[in-house]
Amino acid sequence: MPVHPICHRTIHATFSNVELARMTTDGAELRAHPEMQRFLTWVAEKPANFHAPTRHRR
Repeated sequence: MPVHPICHRTIHATFSNVELARMTTDGAELRAHPEMQRFLTWVAEKPANFHAPTRHRR
């Protein structure tokens, strides 16, 4: 599934590859995670070409 680069970096900064492999493919588990909900609320107001540094949280 195509994912915007800032979203892709945030997903990998929040979840390990093992965690991602265990999730369903529809993205519901990603969107339900509290850190991702905060990110999605924040990024929703940004233009489509928005880019920002991503902190590595794992």
